Amino acid sequence: MIQAILTDIEGTTSSITFVKDVLFPYARARLPAFVETHADTPEVQHWLHEAAKEAGLVSATRQDVIELLVSWIDADRKSTALKALQGMIWKDGYAGGEYRAHLYPEVAARLRAWRDDGKRLYVYSSGSVPAQKLFFGYSEAGDLTPLFDGYFDTEIGGKREADSYRRIAEAIGVPPGDILFLSDIVQELDAARAAGLRTTLLARAPMACPADGPHRCVADFDAIA
Repeated sequence: MIQAILTDIEGTTSSITFVKDVLFPYARARLPAFVETHADTPEVQHWLHEAAKEAGLVSATRQDVIELLVSWIDADRKSTALKALQGMIWKDGYAGGEYRAHLYPEVAARLRAWRDDGKRLYVYSSGSVPAQKLFFGYSEAGDLTPLFDGYFDTEIGGKREADSYRRIAEAIGVPPGDILFLSDIVQELDAARAAGLRTTLLARAPMACPADGPHRCVADFDAIA
């Protein structure tokens, strides 16, 4: 019996285009000024150091790190440091009402139904945990954060690594076989299955379910039994 549902965000609960066409450009345009005005705060200092360390920059100027981060945004690099800094910048946009996070039409109602049915809900995304909370806190369907029991990002491990899902199962205290993982990325689902989780592939239009795929496949949340 499924006790917990672990969901991805981009392509699963929400459109990839919202992140790529709204959030990424917003952060890219504001990142240089944000770093210049916040570089002395401990949290920003920490992530700037982590970014330089990740890139192998021994003695980098502030401008070097800014240019590095902008290039990572352009390349959609799954860097924990970049995601943390982006989340700080996105907070201002959400709070200022400049945008609301996109959700597919059936998602909010289905999440509420699962919650009412006693399922525990969790998020696992390459975006930082603070960014995930902002996403669901400022969604088109309102504040959905009370529905979730927890959030995980790449600090627990890469999304295509089976050990990440083992750590998540241990963290939430549910046997892997009682957790359902939802994603639009087959490699992530492969890793989750290798860790013992149950899996479902989301193939939202115009995508279609593969004929002989290794994972159960549906077009939307309403089709998940």
